Amino acid sequence: MRAFLAGATGVIGRRLALLLRDARHEVTGTTRHPAKTSWLRAVGVTPVVVNVFDADAMARAVAEARPDVVIHQLTDLPSAPGTPGYAAGQEANRRLRIGGTHNLVRAAALAGVSRVVAQSIAFVYAPHGGVRQEDDPLDIAAEPPRQLTVQGIIALEHEVLQTPGITGVVLRYGYLYGPGTWYDAPPRPPSVHVDAAAHAALLALDKGSGVYNITEDDGAVSSAKAAYELGFDQTFRLPTRLAQEIEGST
Repeated sequence: MRAFLAGATGVIGRRLALLLRDARHEVTGTTRHPAKTSWLRAVGVTPVVVNVFDADAMARAVAEARPDVVIHQLTDLPSAPGTPGYAAGQEANRRLRIGGTHNLVRAAALAGVSRVVAQSIAFVYAPHGGVRQEDDPLDIAAEPPRQLTVQGIIALEHEVLQTPGITGVVLRYGYLYGPGTWYDAPPRPPSVHVDAAAHAALLALDKGSGVYNITEDDGAVSSAKAAYELGFDQTFRLPTRLAQEIEGST
């Protein structure tokens, strides 16, 4: 299968690129930074330097790759919570989720791609008692700055799930932890290890449709649907040899 991985040098993207390669898929991976193309080539990924906000360039990139599936793992969060730049990063990430997702899904549709898998988040559900399920409402009444995050997620999921001709899969990740993230251990519910998050995207390459929570069993959000339909395993960790390859990208 030919996969177009948008965000191939991000924290999830690097792991997913290797998992796709090892599963014998043909991978084209995007990055905004020319300096990162050498690592992509070294691990067997065809690199494309493109800015997701350039709609025409993104359309050309997807068309030239001729993928069977487009995978959206784009984020723009360079600063950790509580550090300078975090607020600006949140706004940049909201713009990416709205405008960037629109351009990427449009490019997929123009190229005749019938499947899109996209990264979302599982910590935007409206407050209520009990464990959150995929059909529970999102927190549309949230106050700023959380409101901006929810707006971005709603726009992203609408593009992926409602674009005609495309079967969309939305993976709602918990707070990421593990190598390359801001946390060494689960920071708070719902959380998920970055390796398990990447593996979930591999599983969704040709299985499932709609929304799936991708989280650990911590009492906040249920990932039972993903376990049943996709085979999601919250305990998955990369083999040591793949983790060593990722170290060469940082």
